[in-house]
Amino acid sequence: MERRRIWGWWFFDWASQPFATLLMTFIFPVYYAEVARAHFIAQGMTAEAAGAAAQSLWGYGLGLCGVIIATLAPVLGAIADNTGRRLVWVWVFSGFYMAGSWGLWFLMPGQPDLHLAIVSFGIGLIGMEFATIFTNALLPGLAPAGEIGRVSGSGFAFGYLGGVVSLALVLLFLAENAQTGRTLLGVPPVLDLDPGLREGTRAAGPFTALWYLVFMIPFALWVRETPGPRRRLRLGAAMRDLGRLLSSLPRRPSLSAWLASSMFSRDALNALYAFGGVYAGTVLGWPVFLAGVFGVVSAVSAAVISWIGGRADRRWGPRPVIVVCTLVLTGVCVLLTGMDRAQVLGLPLAEGARLPDALFFLCGALIGGAGGALQSASRTMMVRHTTPERATEAFGLYALSGKATAFLAPLLVALVTDLTGSQRLGISPLIVMFLLALLLLGWVKTEGEPEQ
Repeated sequence: MERRRIWGWWFFDWASQPFATLLMTFIFPVYYAEVARAHFIAQGMTAEAAGAAAQSLWGYGLGLCGVIIATLAPVLGAIADNTGRRLVWVWVFSGFYMAGSWGLWFLMPGQPDLHLAIVSFGIGLIGMEFATIFTNALLPGLAPAGEIGRVSGSGFAFGYLGGVVSLALVLLFLAENAQTGRTLLGVPPVLDLDPGLREGTRAAGPFTALWYLVFMIPFALWVRETPGPRRRLRLGAAMRDLGRLLSSLPRRPSLSAWLASSMFSRDALNALYAFGGVYAGTVLGWPVFLAGVFGVVSAVSAAVISWIGGRADRRWGPRPVIVVCTLVLTGVCVLLTGMDRAQVLGLPLAEGARLPDALFFLCGALIGGAGGALQSASRTMMVRHTTPERATEAFGLYALSGKATAFLAPLLVALVTDLTGSQRLGISPLIVMFLLALLLLGWVKTEGEPEQ
């Protein structure tokens, strides 16, 4: 194994994780929920209706992004494999990542342009997802087959550690408490940022872009294209290769079942990440800084459990890891659906009880840990179903399976939230999706199915 190349590849996880940690889960969604909820209340909605409207708008935006990613992911993967070039695509979509992240700065607390914020978030999300496809495709060439699970798990652990560090920096020096105007350190945001305009919290977007720019330097220096021929782009040939791969799926039952299973589990997991901050901000009424502390707990557990999951993957294979993590995430969804400030699973609580806060902290640790280990083991399972030569195409198809219904979970959450007027019940479709993923996993071979 070329150690420096592996470290360079790991640095992509470190560089890109703040988008998920800061912008998708713990800082920006909570701020968005605060601003959107206040905006809708000012228009005459009740507090509960305003929270549901904020969640619905967020869900529809994420659903549209999922359609775009699902449509383009396999096509881009086929093109990359056909030309033998992957890194150029990493840099193209890195530009999307940074531009979209920076655009979140413009969500003002007074007269918020909610649609601009969602468009900016979508651009960044598309950049992150597509850049990840091409870096994942480098995984089969990094280490022998028996070490892939450990490399993948360690990469996720390293990435989550980067998420912890970035979140700690934002909480200590940037994100202000809306009431006091001070950060977790008890000081105003650095760089003379105006807490009255929430500039410290809004700076999480530019911070994420700059973090990515700096920490992609090791990736740029140490990661090279997988050895192989370089060819001129022939779109027709790329599309024929993609068609050949798709037409082979009926003859590859393990790969087909795996793609379908991962489609449901990753879609539901991404929805949990995306709606967790909105849930905390509106159902539990958490301020941004408390959600950030919650994020540190979640990210630390994710780093530790991803590392452990990588070792378990190497010892027992990815399938048992995936099963255990999916069961844990199903249980989390059941708890979230049945919990609010007044009761937990039907058991009434005294006014001001802190049990919901403690349980949500537990949920965060479980989502972070089980989610990180699930994604790492899923990446390993996909490697077992492809070859180094066709890895980008396969991971493009893997991204398609994760995004073909990526609109489904956010839209189902948005739809059920609209129909019931309850954010808690809006989470319930995720339970069904995780159970479907488990059912389909019964047809997946642990050793994979790389040959057509």
